[in-house]
Amino acid sequence: MEPMPPAWSRAEPDLLAQLSSSATGLSAAEAVRRLARDGPNELKPAPRTAVLHTLAAQFKSPLVLILVFAAGVSVLTRDWLDALIVLTIIAASALLSFTQEYRAGRAVERLLARITLRATVLRDGARISVPAREIVRGDILLLSAGSLIPADGRVLAASDFFVNQAVLTGETFPVEKHPGIVTDGATLAARTNFVFTGTNVRSGTAQVLVTATGSATEYGRIAASLALRAPETEFERGIRHFGNLLTQVMTLLVLAIFAANVAYQRPWNESLLFAVALAVGLAPELLPAIISITLARGAQRMARAGVIVRRLAAIENFGSMDVLATDKTGTLTLGVIRLDGALDADGNPSEGVLELAWLNARLQTGLANPLDEAIVATGVRDVSRWTKTEEIPYDFVRKRMTVAVRAAQAADDLLITKGALEPTLEICSRLRRGGATCALDAAVRAELIRRAEAWADQGFRVLAVASREMPERTAYTVADETDLVFEGFLLFFDPPKPDAADAIEDLKRLGVELKIITGDSHRVAQHVAAAVDLPADAVVTGAQMDRLHDEALWQLAERTTIFAEVDPNQKERIITALRRTGHVVGYLGDGINDAPALHAADVGVSVDTAVDVAKETADFVLLEHSLTVLRQGIEEGRSVFANTLKYVYTTTSANFGNMLSMAGLSLLLPFLPLLPKQILLNNFLSDVPAMAIAGDRVDDKLVARPRRWRVAHIRNFMLAFGLISSLFDVLTFFVLLVVLRSAEEEFRTAWFVESLLTELAILLVVRTHRPLIRSRPSRALLGSTVGVAVLAFALPYLPLLAPMFGFVALPPLLLATLIAITLAYVVVNETAKRAFQRQFGF
Repeated sequence: MEPMPPAWSRAEPDLLAQLSSSATGLSAAEAVRRLARDGPNELKPAPRTAVLHTLAAQFKSPLVLILVFAAGVSVLTRDWLDALIVLTIIAASALLSFTQEYRAGRAVERLLARITLRATVLRDGARISVPAREIVRGDILLLSAGSLIPADGRVLAASDFFVNQAVLTGETFPVEKHPGIVTDGATLAARTNFVFTGTNVRSGTAQVLVTATGSATEYGRIAASLALRAPETEFERGIRHFGNLLTQVMTLLVLAIFAANVAYQRPWNESLLFAVALAVGLAPELLPAIISITLARGAQRMARAGVIVRRLAAIENFGSMDVLATDKTGTLTLGVIRLDGALDADGNPSEGVLELAWLNARLQTGLANPLDEAIVATGVRDVSRWTKTEEIPYDFVRKRMTVAVRAAQAADDLLITKGALEPTLEICSRLRRGGATCALDAAVRAELIRRAEAWADQGFRVLAVASREMPERTAYTVADETDLVFEGFLLFFDPPKPDAADAIEDLKRLGVELKIITGDSHRVAQHVAAAVDLPADAVVTGAQMDRLHDEALWQLAERTTIFAEVDPNQKERIITALRRTGHVVGYLGDGINDAPALHAADVGVSVDTAVDVAKETADFVLLEHSLTVLRQGIEEGRSVFANTLKYVYTTTSANFGNMLSMAGLSLLLPFLPLLPKQILLNNFLSDVPAMAIAGDRVDDKLVARPRRWRVAHIRNFMLAFGLISSLFDVLTFFVLLVVLRSAEEEFRTAWFVESLLTELAILLVVRTHRPLIRSRPSRALLGSTVGVAVLAFALPYLPLLAPMFGFVALPPLLLATLIAITLAYVVVNETAKRAFQRQFGF
């Protein structure tokens, strides 16, 4: 039996028959049956925070595996108690991280469920909107400009249908798709009758028969063969470099300590466990969990502020953002556009111009837009005498769209074009004045442009309306848009938001500069900018950009507030220029023409009402089109950043200093300064309050300006505060060994207590740039810190646990000495913190 030809090379009736479908689509019942049989339309099952998966992930860390290995060594040497203690601490640490991560993960899933991609299909012959994951083979998809294509399919009907499929083929420009048959061996780029998952519609409309869904699509097959991963953010890159630095230090130190202890002829198993325990004490093993929990909780708080996070890792970039580029509509203006006037060529109200514009807006089926909605909203008109025969959809090159209509009993069609003024004037040769037409010469053209510019200076957006009678035909193309009659103007007004100026001032105080990037007239953009107290004199137009080399644009972009009359590719170029000059750039957009800029920005922000491709490209989705909501999101992003750094600072100060001191002292003492099980218990107990960092309060100063990951700053912090920690360790050693002449077990117990107290103290010190007593931590952080401190003092006196961990009761004088050393440690670190802030910032 010969293999069946591929879907793109088969006749449409055969393909419909094979899929048991028709031009009116599937029945609702059949769609449900196919969904149950074939599964949802997803490249892979939607990620769920499964209990067992999350729990198992806690044991994948190399540090945990090292500890398991160490426990195995204890078993081999029949040191059952040490093995049990190590395994218990492993289980307790894993359970602590699991509980927090699982709760946070489920919360994020609930948030993401609020923004699902939907698609329009024919079911039982009617247009309905369904979640994209419920699309099945045999569905008839209805696509228009802005649609993100959710499945592979064969084009059955199309009108000026252009698709951006660079994600699959690398083609720079959109490709026209149309019905027909192509050869069996056609490449992806050559399949002009086929659309693919993950691509998007640039212009036009189409009906598509779905032939493949989920992992069976071309995109799905590619995704299955690649480890697809989102680009690494600046913060992720910084965390990775920081982790690599500590891992290198840890590896060298542990190997050296293990070799030295073996050289001193100490038991190899004890030396190995001690070295492993030092590794765990040095390493930021909770950092991944702290980041996950902090980001998830931040996403929850941002959702309460009206910002849905689609990509958690981008939250820190949100906080680091120092430039926000946005269109003016809906952001600086109310976004409630109204038609203020339909005027003839002389500027007089004209019912004829309004009727032509209404027919064009009411009958077009391409890209939905607020301008057409404003025209249609002027009132219901009788369209029964008109029949729509064809449509030439809007695109961002022509900046106009045309419908062809035919009146009852008429022999000719009437083309009605509506679009930007100058592109529409380019296709007009005559002008309607009164009841007659006259030539549209250069002088008249200049007069019309001057009139429109005067309206634009008042804040009106101006469109043109033109028409032409043509002999009846079955199809029209862009080439038919010629020799039209200029009919008149449409004036739209979108007033500035009352709170826009205040919101811009708030962003400025946060160190975020606002820039307007719009396809609208530079005069309208300047009027809006002036109304919201933005500098209106620094303007660059798309035409001017075309004459600039990239290097010149890099310099100009920083000094420019308004970019007007730009196309989608120019928007992307502006964003790239700003990033090249060292800025962290956010872009707020909701249209298909915003998708390239959203993808190019460090932070892509869209709104819940945006077109599919904009929402899918964005990192964040606003539930309200508001700069105030955006400001709250920025502040939350900075809080997440600040809380993550608190753990980093704690790890690089007390932990590093304590472990370094312990490693050095182990070479000088005839016994190990702390037993491996004591080091692990110390590390576990200090991790308990660290888990509460995610919900800690953040000082206003830490969210007042953009903050970025600075590896050199953290290195300086580690050296300065790690050295202080080591100096106090030396002081403690001196007091215990020389002054008090403590015995081996008393020394270990005392140092365990002091080491734990200093780790708790440094967390409270470095969590704020203010003096410790003037910045109140969260209840969870304060409560867990106090609880662990009490436990540290109580452990040597607990009859069951003290012998198990090798602790002995400490005399009151020694306890008082440890408290005095800890208080002195806090005072010195507070002083060092102020000095460090003056020298390096915080």
